[in-house]
Amino acid sequence: MYLASLDILSNDFVKAVMSSEAYNIWKSVAIGTGIFVLLLFLRNIFAKYIIKILDKVFSKLNFRATHKIIMAFEGSFKTLFIVLGGYIFLRTLSNALPISILFINNIFSTAIVILIVQGLLNLTKDSSIFFEKVNETYDVRIDKIFYPLISKVLKAVILAFAVIQIADIWGFDIKAFITGLGLGGLAFALAAKDFAANLIAGVVIIFDKPFSIGDWIKCKDLEGVIEDISFRSTKIRTFEKVLITVPNSMLANDPILNFNRRDTRRVTMNLGIAYNTSIEKIQLCVEKISIMLCEHYGINKETAHVSFDKFNESSLDIFVQYFANTVDFTEFMKIKQDVNCSIMEIMKEENVSIAFPSRSIYMENSSVNDNDKQISSDK
Repeated sequence: MYLASLDILSNDFVKAVMSSEAYNIWKSVAIGTGIFVLLLFLRNIFAKYIIKILDKVFSKLNFRATHKIIMAFEGSFKTLFIVLGGYIFLRTLSNALPISILFINNIFSTAIVILIVQGLLNLTKDSSIFFEKVNETYDVRIDKIFYPLISKVLKAVILAFAVIQIADIWGFDIKAFITGLGLGGLAFALAAKDFAANLIAGVVIIFDKPFSIGDWIKCKDLEGVIEDISFRSTKIRTFEKVLITVPNSMLANDPILNFNRRDTRRVTMNLGIAYNTSIEKIQLCVEKISIMLCEHYGINKETAHVSFDKFNESSLDIFVQYFANTVDFTEFMKIKQDVNCSIMEIMKEENVSIAFPSRSIYMENSSVNDNDKQISSDK
C-alpha cells in the first residue's frame, strides 16, 4: 500500500510539472504572437512617426535631399517592426524551448543588415535626383554621364559590404572569401574578352564624354536619345520608341554625331516659283524674305541667306538658308513653321505663284504631214 501511494504521488507530480511546462510554453507563444501581431498592424503608424521625427531632426542641416534620403528607408522602417516582432517572438519561445539565443541574435543581425542595404539601394535608384540636389546646394558640378557610373559603383560597394557583414555575423572566414572572389574574378576576366573590351570602351566613353544622358546622337544606322550608360553597354531610345542596347566597343570605335552639342539648327530650302514671274517680282521677293529672316526673333541674322539660285525644269528657284537659334525640336519646328507662313504671305502680297512640276508637249502641224504624204504618193 505504501509503495502504491508513492507511485500515485510521483505520477501526479510529473503531470503537474508537465502541465506547468506546457502552460509556460503556451504562455510564451501567446505573448510572442500577440507582440508580433501588434507590431505587424502598427508598423505603418510607427514608421510614419519615425520619419516625422527624423525630418525634424535633419531639417536643421539645411540639406534639401534629407527628406529624399529618409524616404528611401521608408520600406526598411516598416519591415523593421516585423523583424523586431519576430525577434521578440523567438526570444519568448527560447525561454520555454531549447532554441539557441546566439542563433536568434544572428538572424536578427542579418535582417538588420539586409534592411540597411535595402534602404541604401533604394537611395541609389534616385541617384540622379540626389546628385542634382547636391549640385544645387553645394555647387558641385557632376556631369549626368557619371550618374549611372556612380550609381552602379555604389550598388557594388553596398552589396559587398552586406556580404562581408553577413559572413562576419555567421562566423565565416572573410579573408578566404575575399581571396576566392579575387581569383574567381581574374579567371572570369580572362575568359570574357568581349566583356573586357566593352568595359574598357565604357570607361573611355564615360571619361571622354562624347555624349551624355538625354543627348540625341547618330552612329551608323542607329539614331536616338541616350537613356543609360553602363560599363558594358549604352541604351538608346529611337524615335520609334524602341530601346536598343549597344555594346560600348561599337560606340567607341565608330564616328558619333551628337546633335545636342550644336547651338543652332540649319534650314535649307529651294523655293520654286512660276516661270512667268518677272525679274522685278523675283528681286522684290528675295529682298523681303531676306529682311523677314533678319528681323525674326528665332533666327541668327548673320547666317540668313536668300538669292535667286537657278533655272529648274519647271520653276525658277530661290535658295533660302537660315539657322534657328535653338536645338530644341519643338521650338525649332515652331520657328520653321512661322518662317514658312511668312514666306507664303510675302508671295501672296507680290502675287507670285508657287510652281508645280509640269511638262510641255509640242505637236507637229497636220498640214505639213498631209503634204508629205501627197508627195510620196505622186512618186
